[in-house]
Amino acid sequence: MWRAKPEVFWAYILRCSDGSYYAGHTDDLELRLAQHQSGELGGYTHERRPVDLMWSGEFPTRVEALEAESTIKGWSRAKKEALIRGDWAAIERLARRRRSFETGAQPAASSPPQDERRSVPPSVRPEEPKTKSEASRRTAPQQPVIVLVRPQLGENIGKAARAMLNFGLTEMRLVAPRDGWPNPSAGPAASGADIVLEQAKVYETTAEAVADCAHVYATTVRKRGVTKPVVTPEGAAAEMVRAEGRSAVLFGREASGLETSDVALARTIITAPINPEFGSLNLAQAVMLVVYELSRHAHLAMPTVEELLPPAPQDELEGLIGHFEKLLEPRRYFWPESRAEATRRTLRGVLTRPGWNHLEVRTLRGVLSALERPEGERHRDNDDQ
Repeated sequence: MWRAKPEVFWAYILRCSDGSYYAGHTDDLELRLAQHQSGELGGYTHERRPVDLMWSGEFPTRVEALEAESTIKGWSRAKKEALIRGDWAAIERLARRRRSFETGAQPAASSPPQDERRSVPPSVRPEEPKTKSEASRRTAPQQPVIVLVRPQLGENIGKAARAMLNFGLTEMRLVAPRDGWPNPSAGPAASGADIVLEQAKVYETTAEAVADCAHVYATTVRKRGVTKPVVTPEGAAAEMVRAEGRSAVLFGREASGLETSDVALARTIITAPINPEFGSLNLAQAVMLVVYELSRHAHLAMPTVEELLPPAPQDELEGLIGHFEKLLEPRRYFWPESRAEATRRTLRGVLTRPGWNHLEVRTLRGVLSALERPEGERHRDNDDQ
């Protein structure tokens, strides 16, 4: 039965049974939660059930919900938990790059999810475009399309999807997959890249799959008698980032690659500089070579970076240095007197160089306080515990 296009889309965070977090998006939150709980979806949450909904937010379009999901996937655990708490100050404090997205932040334990975007602080919520032209200027360029032509195994489709999402790409198109679509073997192999598989579109011919693309690239190690420009994955990525209009990259079937008729549709051939004596790549490896370069040139995905606290204020550092000097002075550490000033400078340099944050400074102060207490008092403290 035909169903009207939903007006609301959701981004959400689940907590899995092993304590890890999973981010996703959907147009039917209740149904999607049931699918995760039942294991129907396969992928990341299948072996980590039961799952709990920790956060969800409404979005007017699927693109915005997907952007929110992609942003959250790149966040550290601390930042995800700050979002679950609704602690926007903590999110901004943890962020190395400010990436705002408009969302109704609401823990699952409260009333049913609803649009709470007005409650998000203005510093976090981006300003609404005022005109259609303004909105178009703010729209991100469309990502390149990955086209798998007559793929044979569902596992390889899933692995290719995993490679795509690892590097920030989500649009996959399938041309006449041998075993049909959807394929139950694809989900487990995707290892959580469900969004790529769910949105994958199927076409009967390669020409139909790339009909809306202005720039088509074919991946092959053989020229097949067709005279076309040949570039490396890096060169192709640089071209696609600069090009106007959509780009598509064709990948052939596992056994024999692209057919001559498929290559004929492309304007450029992509060939990786691999060992001429052993030029065999599986489908997912070939996809990863290309999407890695695309991500590197277009900044589609960012390396995972541990969120670090800033260095402690100078007064806290001075307190730590003074605490050390207080303990070392009676033990004649700064002796002889003629070397005392130089020794103090050396100690200050050693304690200043690491850039301790305020928690680390407190920990060191605690260690020093424990060491300066008399032995008997330390024993009494342990007995009290």
